[in-house]
Parts: sequence; structure tokens; C-alpha cells
Amino acid sequence: MKAFAALVLWLFALGASAQPALKMMIPANPGGGWDQTGRNLAAAMHSAKLVSSVQFENKGGAAGAIGLAQFVNSAKGDPNALMIGGMVMVGGLYLQKSPVGLAQVTPIARLTSEWEVIVVPAGSPHRTLAELLQVFKENPGKVSWGGGSAGGTDHMLAGLIARAIGVEPARVNYVAYKGGGEAVAAILGGHVTAGVSGLGEFAEQVKAGKMRALAVSAPAKVEGIASLKEQGVDVELGNWRGVFGAPGISPQQRDALVKLVRDATATPAWRATLDKMGWTGVFLAGEEFKRFIDEDSKRIAAVIDSLGIRK
Repeated sequence: MKAFAALVLWLFALGASAQPALKMMIPANPGGGWDQTGRNLAAAMHSAKLVSSVQFENKGGAAGAIGLAQFVNSAKGDPNALMIGGMVMVGGLYLQKSPVGLAQVTPIARLTSEWEVIVVPAGSPHRTLAELLQVFKENPGKVSWGGGSAGGTDHMLAGLIARAIGVEPARVNYVAYKGGGEAVAAILGGHVTAGVSGLGEFAEQVKAGKMRALAVSAPAKVEGIASLKEQGVDVELGNWRGVFGAPGISPQQRDALVKLVRDATATPAWRATLDKMGWTGVFLAGEEFKRFIDEDSKRIAAVIDSLGIRK
């Protein structure tokens, strides 16, 4: 009987040890899209008992370059370390001519794509997109656009809108914030004219009537919000987010992380997150994800160059 009890305890310990204790770097301040992605992914892992614990670290600034640099230096060879990133980071790193890049980490999986939304505070005098863009066209500097990191998706969208309506993109008065929480506070406080971000980041404020959504960057209406194209502005832009492993892990360790993330995205908890946040699941793993990053990096660099915002 004692031998059987010992065997049960050994098997229990073995099962527990098979569940990794993850460390997750979120290279942005709390409240934004990367933070939401990382914490919801971890919640999905917990819901399916895929991990024993997840320890988070938020390190915002420089379009994720500060957090990326720390991750590259401190997590090398760690098979249980993950970092959240995405299109914003690709653009920001290129814009800043950053000495660190995504080539230094291990692509695990692309997770989501999200349409951008343009909002104004509820008390704004700009009731419609047309009213906002009329002022912007007449005096570009008078309209300030608040969003994420310089060179990121939000910044690119503001520049693409400018170009589409005949305004020199370099004249966009763009105010970059380190995290979604800061951007929300600035918009609600009237410190910027309009806000640009992923639909999920402003969803609560829009539903609560604290912000007014003027347009989405999708090809057609989303959640009752008319698209830019439907309002005569020929711009469409989606923002992807994904997860990365540490530098120097083995192919087997990478594959184990791919399986872990794949299993998490198959859970009811993750599907509920996609519905709640208005995200589209676009899972792409391993080498295919790496090839996608290489191609998207070239596309984003071309957009930034065409906007004249890289010094």
C-alpha cells in the first residue's frame, strides 16, 4: 500500500513538473494590446492546465525595443521564456534604426489580427470622421493623434489617412504613448484631438459612451462602426500580434513552445477572448511565422519610407 501511495505521489509530481512555469515579457506598459494579448494567452493556458504559473514583466518604451533588448540579454537559452510583440514593434524598430531586432529572438506563433479604430472623446466637437478630417486638411498641426509607439501601426494609419486625403504625412501631429492605459487617459482627458488604436483597446470606453468611434480600418463596417473606405478614405490596415521565444533555444524547445501556444489557442477561454476583444485568430507557427515576419518587415519599411517619418 505504501509503495502504491509513493507511486501515486511520484506520478503527481511528474505531471506537475511537466507543466512549465513560464516567464512572459510584455514590452509595453500595462493596458495596451500586447498586455491584453499576453495576459489573455496566459489565462487560456491556465484554463487548460497547460502551465503551472506565468510570471509577467512589463517593460515599456521605444516601440518595445527596451523590453526586447532586456529579453534578448536575460532570457538567452531559456525554454520557458516568452515575449509578446507584433507589427508595432516591426515598424518601431525600423523607424528608430534599433540595434536589436526580431531576428535575435525565436518566432513561435502569430496569434491575432486586429482592425484599428479612430476615436474622439465623447465631448469632442468632431461628431463625424468628415468633420475631423476637414479640420485636419485645413490645418494638420491643429489635430493631434494619440496612439502607440512612433512608427507603429497607429502612427502608420494616421500617415496613410493623411496621404489619402492629400495632406503631407510628415505634417501629422502624432503623440506616442508607451501603453494603452496612457493613451486612454490622454484621449479622455482631451490632451489629444483623436485616438488611434486596436479596436479592443478602446472597446470598453466606446461601449460606455466615454469615447465616440468615427471609423475602423477594415474594408467594411465592424461592430456598427463604418470603415474608412465606406467614408471615402481609401485606407485599410490590420495589426497582427504574436509570441516569441528566447534566443538560443533548440528546435525541440521551440516546437514544445509552439505546441503549448497552439493548445492554448484551441481553448474555449481563448475563443471567448477573441470574441470579446474583436480579434481575428490568424495562427501561424514556427518557420512559416518567421517567413511572414521577413516579408512583413519589408512591407512595413516601405510604408514608413513612403511616409517620410524615418529620420
